[in-house]
Amino acid sequence: MDQPNSGPARKAPKSLASVATWRVDPGKAAELTKIDAGSTPEAPGDRATTEKASAELMIRLAALQNRLRAEEQRSVLLVLQAMDAGGKDGTVKSVFNGVNPMGMQVSSFNVPNDDELAHDFLWRIHQRTPARGFIGIFNRSHYEDVLAVRVRKLASEKVWRPRYGLINHFERSLSEAGTSVVKVMLHISADEQAQRLQERIDDPTKRWKFRLGDLEDRKLWPDYQRAYEDALTETSTEHAPWFVVPANRKWYRNWAVLTILVDTLERIDPKFPERPDLAGVRV
Repeated sequence: MDQPNSGPARKAPKSLASVATWRVDPGKAAELTKIDAGSTPEAPGDRATTEKASAELMIRLAALQNRLRAEEQRSVLLVLQAMDAGGKDGTVKSVFNGVNPMGMQVSSFNVPNDDELAHDFLWRIHQRTPARGFIGIFNRSHYEDVLAVRVRKLASEKVWRPRYGLINHFERSLSEAGTSVVKVMLHISADEQAQRLQERIDDPTKRWKFRLGDLEDRKLWPDYQRAYEDALTETSTEHAPWFVVPANRKWYRNWAVLTILVDTLERIDPKFPERPDLAGVRV
C-alpha cells in the first residue's frame, strides 16, 4: 500500500546497487546457510573503493534526512538484528556519522522490566517508533520475542508462534501511517563471532560489552539460525522487507546498509515544504 502523501513510487537511481541483492523476497524461505557471511556481493570494488563509495552515500543520506525532517510528513524505521557481536552498535556509529542527531531516535531493547512484562510484547515497542520527520533505529527489537524467547524457551511455542502475525499487522499499521520499515539482519559467521567475542574479553575498553551469557547463547548457535530463518521467512513483507547483509567485513556491511537506506529515502522522495508566506520578506 502506498504511503500517505507519498505520490507515485520512484525508481532508485542507477548509481545505487540493487537492494534485491540482500532482500528476502516475501513468500520465499530464508536460508542463511546459503549466504556467505564473508562475501561482498555488489560491492563497488575493494575496501578502499567501497569506503569511498560509503562516504559519498553518507552525504546523500544526510541531505535526504534533512528533507525528511523539513517535510515532517513521513518517517523511516531501521530495525537492526544480529547475533551477539554482530555489529549493530558499529553500524549505527558508522552509517549515521554526519547525520543530524536532531532528526534521529535510537532505541535499544534489553530484557523487559516488570512494567513492560505486564503489557503485551509490542507495548514498549510502539512507544519508541519514530515521529514524522525522524529516522528511528531499533538496536534489537520486537523480534527478540520470536528469537531469544523461542531459543531460550522463555515461552511456549503456543505463545511465540502467533507473534509472527501480530508483528506483520503492527508493521503494516506503521507503514500505512507513513513509516517506511526497513529491517536488516547483520549476518556473521560463528568463527567471526568467536573472534569478536575474544577481542572483547582481551581489550579492557571493550569488556563492558561482554557478558558470560554470550557464551551460553553461542552454544545455541544452530537454534538461533533456525529461529532467524523462520522469522525472516514469516515476516518479510512488501511493506516491511527484511534484508540479510553479509557482515563479517565491516566496511562492506556499512556500505550495504547505507545503500539500503539511501534507496529507501530516495523512493520516498521527501520534499522541502513551500513557504509562500515568505515571498518578499527581507531581513
